[in-house]
Amino acid sequence: MISVEEAQEKILSYIKILEQEEKPILECLGQVLAEDIYSTIDIPPLDNSAMDGYAVRSEDTRVASSSSPVILSVIGEIAAGSMPEPEKRVNPGTAIRIMTGAPLPGGANAIVPFEDTDETSRRASQDGLSQIAILCEAKKDSNVRHRGEDIVKEALILEKGEVLSPPEIGVLASLGHSTVQVIRRPIVSVLATGDELIDIDQPLPPGKIYNSNAYAIAAHILYYGGIPRIPGIGRDSVDALNSKIDEGLDSADLLITSGGVSLGDYDIVKEVLAKRGEVVFWTVRMKPGKPLTFGIIDRIEDGRVRGVPHLGLPGNPVSSMVTFEQFARPAILKMLGRKDLTKPSIQAVIQDDITNTDGRRIFTRVAVTKHGSQYYANLTGSQGSGILTSMVKANGLAIIPENVEGVKRGDIVQVQVLDWM
Repeated sequence: MISVEEAQEKILSYIKILEQEEKPILECLGQVLAEDIYSTIDIPPLDNSAMDGYAVRSEDTRVASSSSPVILSVIGEIAAGSMPEPEKRVNPGTAIRIMTGAPLPGGANAIVPFEDTDETSRRASQDGLSQIAILCEAKKDSNVRHRGEDIVKEALILEKGEVLSPPEIGVLASLGHSTVQVIRRPIVSVLATGDELIDIDQPLPPGKIYNSNAYAIAAHILYYGGIPRIPGIGRDSVDALNSKIDEGLDSADLLITSGGVSLGDYDIVKEVLAKRGEVVFWTVRMKPGKPLTFGIIDRIEDGRVRGVPHLGLPGNPVSSMVTFEQFARPAILKMLGRKDLTKPSIQAVIQDDITNTDGRRIFTRVAVTKHGSQYYANLTGSQGSGILTSMVKANGLAIIPENVEGVKRGDIVQVQVLDWM
């Protein structure tokens, strides 16, 4: 058996960053930018108003107060999306009514918001606004957004390698980008194996179980940015399994199988894969998840042999999900061009005794809560590798090192974060 770190290192040494593609920006959420983005414009393009109000000269408002307002003549109005008339400048004693985002007219250097004027009472008593009372002093540049204060023309705005989250998508749109170059998402085929499995849309005969693993793994693939493909179920015969592997390899960047990698009489996945390529390792010093295999499967593509990475997860549902988090997740992230492949972790006080009897690293399902500044971790019930609901209740995996015989209630443990939502 090899350690978790050795297995991760070996897998990632075979994984390559995928090629780039051009896509509409809204379809790129979570993908990695494959080009530097420089601005071709200033944002804002002109000095403009940050408030609905009146464009004024700050000098004209120096003595203004609610008890002693300054009266200015209103000489015009500028709506958002309109340009001010060149001949209409804000001269001493005048103001122009202006909407948020409208360009600042000549002569103005401040905006007085509507609420700092008597506009409401004036509108109630007369049809038009020829004058306005300013009820407070407006400092120079108050409520003014200056040209280029957000983005300057020709500046580097987004760097190659950044992950596109909603703010980055917004910036791309503000620069007029409808498409962008990103690292493409990996296509990952998920093949659950075993004669005991049945498709989830079929009646459940005696002795059979529904194929939950394929869907749980496919959901993980989606969650971390990949594109899952489920070719069906691989049955426990060499011919049937080879057929489904061929189907799963079609256009796939990674093949994940579930089951068939332990020591049972019908666990033939490892045997079949060994004949079709290279088995890099088999079994990892961890619990759950010891029967894990990784290798490369040969596929003929355009007359050439191409190696497709294969990760063989255990068949028990908890084992398959725990091993996915440790090994498949970082592989998918690397294919996506992500740089940080580690899972976040915290320190927590364990609320249960945990025994380590066979020198493997234990990943225990826990529910983490926070009281004050301290995290606490409680086991989510029975820790059998077939108890799928223990993962439903968990938001973390408490890690018990292989060289530790166990932990007692009240000990501090490292907890790998699964999902804080």
